Amino acid sequence: MAEKQAHLNGAYYGPAVPPKQNSYLRPGRSRGCACGCGFCLLKLIFNIVITVVLTVGLLALLFWLIFRPNLVKFHVTNAELTQFNFTTTNNLSYNLKLNLTIRNPNRRIGIYYDQIEARVLYGGQRLASDYLTPFYQGHKNTTTLSAAFQGQQLVALGTSEQSDFNSEKATGVYDIDMKLYLRVRFKLGKIKTFRIKPRVKCGLKVPLSSLGSAAATFQTEKCDIDWRIFR
Repeated sequence: MAEKQAHLNGAYYGPAVPPKQNSYLRPGRSRGCACGCGFCLLKLIFNIVITVVLTVGLLALLFWLIFRPNLVKFHVTNAELTQFNFTTTNNLSYNLKLNLTIRNPNRRIGIYYDQIEARVLYGGQRLASDYLTPFYQGHKNTTTLSAAFQGQQLVALGTSEQSDFNSEKATGVYDIDMKLYLRVRFKLGKIKTFRIKPRVKCGLKVPLSSLGSAAATFQTEKCDIDWRIFR
């Protein structure tokens, strides 16, 4: 006689389910960064830099195509030196007048000269300053300015500088520097830019005039421009 199956108490839930195995991730890796987080970050930064460079380059190209900017040109066209000698107290007496031209060759860019300070220097030491009248310079325009410097200034010359002065005195032609300290703004159509502070340096060889005549003729000198924005 067959044995009877044991009676099962309660509900029957089917065959046993094996325990869930814990997943294992290697250190330094995550499921959402298959290519490596460091590499992905560098790639993102590289793409951003390339985008910025291309955008700036495109804007610069468009600006050049629209406005065709050209550098402003500065020249000292005439210099009249009627006094330049040392007193017994090492004060340098001077009387100098300069004429200079500023040429704006641009067709679509105007320039506001909000401040113009002209300085003269000898042996690297400043003699005097002259503040010129501010003005606006239109398109393709040449403006002529005049500056005058007269007085006395204590100038301490070393042995080398004293030798140079004696040589210049013998020839009647002196090496004098003029510098312009500017504050300018540009006008592009109806837009005015922020103010920048370029500097202009003019190295001059100025003949000493005596009784209306000069030891040599002054030659027009082109000036160098430093367009640094912030100082």
